[in-house]
Amino acid sequence: MTVEIRRGSARFLTREAGRQTRHAFSFGAHYDPERAGFGPLVCHDEHLLAAGTGFESHRHSGLVIVTWVLDGVLEHRHDDAEPVLLPAGSLGVFHPGDGAEHSEIGRTGTRFVQLWLTDPVEREGVAHRVVELGAALDTAPNRLLPAADLDVPGVALHVVRLDAGASLALPAAPRLYVAVTRGALLRSSLADPLQAGDAFLMTDEPGHTVQAGVPSELVVLALP
Repeated sequence: MTVEIRRGSARFLTREAGRQTRHAFSFGAHYDPERAGFGPLVCHDEHLLAAGTGFESHRHSGLVIVTWVLDGVLEHRHDDAEPVLLPAGSLGVFHPGDGAEHSEIGRTGTRFVQLWLTDPVEREGVAHRVVELGAALDTAPNRLLPAADLDVPGVALHVVRLDAGASLALPAAPRLYVAVTRGALLRSSLADPLQAGDAFLMTDEPGHTVQAGVPSELVVLALP
């Protein structure tokens, strides 16, 4: 039973023309064997894009890619399909299946969070798909509701909006990843205050309760 705090200030930083990325886990030239992943979660990035910049077409396979847009509008294009626009407050789930090309470009100045999970299901011959959600996430603040079906055994994703002062009971899970994407959590028995960019990594912990100090958003990922 452990609780680890990962501070946003300790993330790896990548800067390129028109974009900046903060990596919570080892990525590319940034490598730390202690930060290679957390169960099937192998990437948690926060990206800032200038309008018209981003990630040109590149290939993925064997992953489930979750995108949560915080500000602006992100254009997601895969293979020859029409682009999918993800405005602020939208969740995108991309299954590359056994391999697909995609690109991600900011239509405006854009800030988004992206999570990659290894996909244990054999996907040979399985077509990719994109799930886009948004408006429904606005309707139930201060509650832990499923955000999307990731179709990965043992994994549950929640995106939570908390009002200032609201409390949330976190679920018990073999592994629980709780990332603060906006706002701040108050000091608790688990840690000093957490702010945007910080995360809890819990292993074999019972359910805990957290409280928002200001209006906040969390990504809560229950993992096997």
